[in-house]
Amino acid sequence: MTTPTMLHYAEEVLDFGVMGILLLMSVVSLWLFIERMMYYRSIQLEDYTNKELLELDLGDNLSTISAIAANAPYVGLIGTIIGIVITFYSLGEAGSVDPKQVMTGLALALKATGAGILVAIPAIVFYTIALRKMERLLVYWDVEQEKKRQV
Repeated sequence: MTTPTMLHYAEEVLDFGVMGILLLMSVVSLWLFIERMMYYRSIQLEDYTNKELLELDLGDNLSTISAIAANAPYVGLIGTIIGIVITFYSLGEAGSVDPKQVMTGLALALKATGAGILVAIPAIVFYTIALRKMERLLVYWDVEQEKKRQV
C-alpha cells in the first residue's frame, strides 16, 4: 500500500528532478551562447591559414546548444508522463474519482512539458544566431584569403 508520503515524494522528485534538469539545460545553453558570442567577437581570422581548423574552432559548443534545443521538450514530456502516472496512481489508491483532483493533477503534470518547450525555444534561437555568426565569419575569412591571392 502506498502512503501519501510516497506520493508526495514522487511529486517532489518530479518537481525538483525534471524541472531542475530543465533549469540546468536552460542555464547551460545560455552560458554556451554567451561564450560563443564572446569568442566570435574576439577571434582573429588572420591567425588561421586553414579553413577547416577555423570551422572547427567556430563550431565548438554549437552541437551542445543544438542537443539541448532538441531534447528539452522530451525531458518535459517525461516529466508530464511521470506526473500523469502519479495522478492516476493516487486516484487508484483513493478508490474514487474526484474531477477536481484529476484536473489539478493533470494541470500540474503538463507544466513539465511547458517548461521543456520554454527551454527549447530560446536554445533554438541561440543556436541559429550562433550558426549564422559562424557562417558570416567563414565568409569573411574566404574574402580575406581571396584578397591575399590577388596581391
